[in-house]
Amino acid sequence: MPLAMVAILILFVMGAGLLSLGLRSRLLALRAASGIVARCAADAGVTKAVYEMNEKLKTQPWDDSTLPQTVDEALPNCDAVFSYIVTGDLESGYGLQAVGSYLLADTTVNCNLPLEGPFEYAIFTENGIIMNSGTTVTWYNYGDDEGKLTLGTNSILDGAVDLKNAVYIDGNIVVGAGGDPDVVINGTWATITGTTTSATRIYELSPIALPLYLQELPSQGTITESTVITTSATYDAIDLSQSNIITIDGPVALYIIGDLTLSNSAELQVVNESTNPDASLIVYLGGDIEVKNSGAINNLAEDPGKVKIYGLDGCEDIVLKNGTDFYGAIYAPNADVVMMNSGEVFGAVVSKSFDQRNSATFNYDASLREVSTDDEVVRFVVEDWSED
Repeated sequence: MPLAMVAILILFVMGAGLLSLGLRSRLLALRAASGIVARCAADAGVTKAVYEMNEKLKTQPWDDSTLPQTVDEALPNCDAVFSYIVTGDLESGYGLQAVGSYLLADTTVNCNLPLEGPFEYAIFTENGIIMNSGTTVTWYNYGDDEGKLTLGTNSILDGAVDLKNAVYIDGNIVVGAGGDPDVVINGTWATITGTTTSATRIYELSPIALPLYLQELPSQGTITESTVITTSATYDAIDLSQSNIITIDGPVALYIIGDLTLSNSAELQVVNESTNPDASLIVYLGGDIEVKNSGAINNLAEDPGKVKIYGLDGCEDIVLKNGTDFYGAIYAPNADVVMMNSGEVFGAVVSKSFDQRNSATFNYDASLREVSTDDEVVRFVVEDWSED
């Protein structure tokens, strides 16, 4: 009998231990599962807050008094809830806090939401980049903490980045997500001072939306001879004959429905700052650009931010044979851009493909990264993510 009682006691203790162990395992599993769901809910809050911030950009002027926030919003098809709040202003920057909650767990995510423009890269393409022998890519107007300039492509094809003999890239090169830099970059005889890596995601080249006020302006036909433009306007095309000059003397935005063609020695010229400090040119281009030999898009202010060319969906070819230095920024996601400049290039290019034919120097102006809420193709992005 005593032995039986001892055996029963041992079995009881073992059973209680196993029951306690099972209960603890179940609680740990429940906490782990709750944590995963809460983290997903917090991520959903971040995603929705960023979406709402970017939707706000479509309404001008920007208003800091109505920043996104919500409390205990249900995560679809789940019992979890999330809350988020965006704080800050344009001057100091924006911060986002999102909290996800489910059963036993809460997850808090904090991050910053800087405004990012289209010219974060010196050159970025959907397909490929070709640099002719002797070409140099460098930069200026950058801060001490900005690292190096970056060239990028979404392509992962063999030799999509083709760097000819003695090409010098003073910066980094990023190839498409999942691509092998050693395969994508053909640069045996080139010098790259920075890193060569593959992107973690596809870099989306958003289409340009033509401003409504330009859509509503009646077309003034086709420009073929010298003229001075001081206000924004719409034209069917620009087909400037030899040696004629279009002078931009004011803050001007032009919608060119068709092509922009500058014949030999013809110029599209922006006056210098001493003539008019407010002079600038934004071109929304429905067709193609061809600048023929000795022609020029001549930015006398020598500030790339004062000449911006935005290619709409129908813009497929931009060929510049500038006889002078080119100062400007090009964003044309559907266009093949070919530079045949006898001078240097100052600015940035985002396009379908890029081909630097002459052995010129491409100087990336890092100040093009500085954007405002009313600039084209800007968006809020997540930065400095932390999770509790």
